[in-house]
Amino acid sequence: MTIRRLPLTVVNRIAAGEVVERPASAVKELVENAIDARAGRVAVSLVEGGRSLITVTDDGVGMTPDELALAVDRHCTSKLADDEDLLDIRTLGFRGEALPSIASVSRFVVTSRPKGADSAWALRIEGDGKGQPQPAAHPPGTRVEVRDLFFAVPARLKFLKEPRTEQAQVADTIKRLAMAHPQIAFSLEDEDRTLFNYAAIAPSLVEDGEDAARLERLAAIMGRDFAQNSLPIRAEREGFVLTGHVGLPTLNRGTAQHQYLFVNGRPVRDKLLVGAVRGAYQDFLARDRHPLVALFLEAPSGMVDVNVHPAKTEVRFRDAGIVRGLIVGAIRQALAAAGHRASTTVAQAALGAVRPVGGLPLGGGPRGGAWPSSYSGGMARPSPGLAEAAAAFLAPHPAAATLDGVDHISARAEMAAPVEDLRRYPLGAARAQVHETYIVAQTEDGVVIVDQHAAHERLVYERMKESLAEHGVKRQMLLIPEIVELGDDAARRLLARAEQLGELGLVIEPFGAGTVAVRETPALLGDTDVAGLVRDLADELSEFGEHLSLKEKLEEVCGTMACHGSVRSGRRLSVDEMNALLRQMEATPHSGQCNHGRPTYVELKLADIERLFGRR
Repeated sequence: MTIRRLPLTVVNRIAAGEVVERPASAVKELVENAIDARAGRVAVSLVEGGRSLITVTDDGVGMTPDELALAVDRHCTSKLADDEDLLDIRTLGFRGEALPSIASVSRFVVTSRPKGADSAWALRIEGDGKGQPQPAAHPPGTRVEVRDLFFAVPARLKFLKEPRTEQAQVADTIKRLAMAHPQIAFSLEDEDRTLFNYAAIAPSLVEDGEDAARLERLAAIMGRDFAQNSLPIRAEREGFVLTGHVGLPTLNRGTAQHQYLFVNGRPVRDKLLVGAVRGAYQDFLARDRHPLVALFLEAPSGMVDVNVHPAKTEVRFRDAGIVRGLIVGAIRQALAAAGHRASTTVAQAALGAVRPVGGLPLGGGPRGGAWPSSYSGGMARPSPGLAEAAAAFLAPHPAAATLDGVDHISARAEMAAPVEDLRRYPLGAARAQVHETYIVAQTEDGVVIVDQHAAHERLVYERMKESLAEHGVKRQMLLIPEIVELGDDAARRLLARAEQLGELGLVIEPFGAGTVAVRETPALLGDTDVAGLVRDLADELSEFGEHLSLKEKLEEVCGTMACHGSVRSGRRLSVDEMNALLRQMEATPHSGQCNHGRPTYVELKLADIERLFGRR
């Protein structure tokens, strides 16, 4: 077979197959170009989710006619010098492939006017035909129109989803870029409406500068709940600087789609970073729950390679251990500093679940106290006997009442004890125990309801972790070593971590090609499936680069032991015991949630309760 050079149009379409997967891919490249052009505003418009038309308009530096002609040729860029180090990339784009790739599979028009120029120029490309720049009317900046995406490669059209799905992908792409660049205004609209419009936030005009500007942009995108229930992150290690915000464990979701990670201002989806976030939260969330985070990593020159994926969504670090340790340490330090704090969304959900008895409007029925039988406002009518029950409630309680102080509350005498001073504590003074499961406490400005079992479970768990840290993990020697066949790569990964695994109580050594021998296991695990554990570890190392499974197994055992060793639901507590539990919670990190991310307490402010009863 004769070797020949492929036509340029075919080369461009091959490149487009790597760079332009769907409308969101094209939008990403065009918006990144606008950011690199120092735009102050970027406006994106879609028709049919981007299939029929994509328009990206910016007010950046613009291009001259000669630059326009070069911009649509492969490997022509203003972002790299001839001797530029590819490990020192300071722009979002750098390959010079985006415009020619997009133009090769669409009907493409780019119009641009440099700042200070008296006119604009437009260049049209359709399939194989490339025109010459022509005079046009346009304000300073650049406008790119992409019509009939993939008309030149009809087979690719079959892989596109419904317009609404493609639109959602485009929106997610722009939002990620908007998070990293709050000083730029971003908007997105379709043929019917404006989907979002984020105003530019100048750090110099916001108190606390860049961090506050970023949080304001994050609140606009991720919601006010995240802004109110997130913790600031700022840490530095060996030239790497990590900033951003992470959500409290009680603010979690069922998927990881609300985790936004950036490296040098570039949105990335990197296994190392995702694994680091998972490792940082492994003490606080069940495996099927995921935190909300937005982390921004600034890496020093030469320590990160962004030229490893056509879409530039993956990166490679020279020393991945430093990055992972920085992320895990910074998040855990922030969570520890949060103490017993829990998400305010817990209280909001509790208030939202409260409804008047029987679904009746606040304020009761009409004058006279009776609802007419013909009432049909969509509400349930009072239950039979409600009036009699109310009369009995209002009647004076007989001296010889059956309430002995333990059926409904801990003790009537203890309830009357002076607790005014305890109200000043964050979790207040214990007032009652309800259903022998929940502690009701009074603060200076509200009420706190505590799940006694979940709270004590976290306290016991934290003590067990401290004990493990101080005294190490006890091991149990296997009478007969367990031989596990893994394959060469998996065995090599495990043996490279043998020393760290030994610190966690798992002692392994090589046993022939692709095989390891397990001689000791953590005593906490008891009679466990050793071969299954080792294979899980090998899979974790392959996916995340760390031995998370063993840590999680140990912590799962600790969590189970803490669950069985904690105060059970149904146990009556004295007021002193309840107050002691509240004070321990206030002094224990992470006590706002149990080991599975569920809240240990709900705080209701007095103002919210008064609104619930129509007092405000």
